[in-house]
Amino acid sequence: MSLFSQFTSPQKLRDRGIMGMNKRNHSYIGRYNDRSRYPLVDDKLKTKFIAQQAGATVPDLIGVIDSQATVKHIHHMVKDWPGFVIKPAQGSGGKGILVIVKHKDGIYVKPSGAEINQQDVERHITNTLAGLFSLGGKNDVAMVENLIQFDNVFDGFSYEGVPDVRVIVFKGYPVMAMMRCSTAASDGKANLHQGAVGVGIDIASGKAIRAVQFNQPIERHPDTDRLLSELKVPEWNKLLVLASSAWEMTGLGYMGTDMVLDKTKGPMVLELNARPGLAIQIANGTGLLPRLRHIEAMGVTAHTPTPEERVAYCAHQFGAKSEF
Repeated sequence: MSLFSQFTSPQKLRDRGIMGMNKRNHSYIGRYNDRSRYPLVDDKLKTKFIAQQAGATVPDLIGVIDSQATVKHIHHMVKDWPGFVIKPAQGSGGKGILVIVKHKDGIYVKPSGAEINQQDVERHITNTLAGLFSLGGKNDVAMVENLIQFDNVFDGFSYEGVPDVRVIVFKGYPVMAMMRCSTAASDGKANLHQGAVGVGIDIASGKAIRAVQFNQPIERHPDTDRLLSELKVPEWNKLLVLASSAWEMTGLGYMGTDMVLDKTKGPMVLELNARPGLAIQIANGTGLLPRLRHIEAMGVTAHTPTPEERVAYCAHQFGAKSEF
């Protein structure tokens, strides 16, 4: 089912402020994102470094495997880490991410409980280096990161995976947010196209507004039966300030910031995206265009607001009421 398919005409979509792909590409990505800045977000290793330089918290980097000759080093690299994640530095859409929650004597256990051996892990890294999961199929490197210990407050909201928060940031302003909660259908990945649940989050409070799976409204998580209306993201203001500061980090005017909440370290920058998808509008039940146009209409001020000031402005301007 297409975006807001209950509305049959393009005019009705426009009336709701729904932004389509062409509008996004031409009026926002093309206009506000300097292509020379793309490598900062297309390469997750570079994203991690610029985030750290800006003082942002990121998942610990265990190591990098950048050649076939070093693939077998993975087993020594992770021997003192109970859980870890292998991901392609230039991957997209969650492709090529291998999550291991525990391992012993050459047996590696995935979140589902499925076991793989050392050769399986090595083969995954070889495929990563060959560009199997990368943007444009280019040769890549494999990043090995510490496993995020997601906050207990999210128990039941996600299935076999870490929920993340996508925030659309425009000219430094956090205009719309959703939490992506993994399901059995999405194989533990927070990918809406694969069947993850998207929960629209109120910019003002961090509380759930509505939830969808496969573009259809739902009230409970399909695997845990947890009421999604009970979801509230802790440390919400801190998370939004971190997301908003990605504008200063990258110089990109229109982007998606993917954040996670670690049990001990709090909000972290997971990834940044120069071409964020549009499903966030479905999760929130409203279009992006009115909010983007509002920020555009503000123009340039003598004083550049801080990330904290921008977050406070959006909380006041774009706060929503729950649809649950």
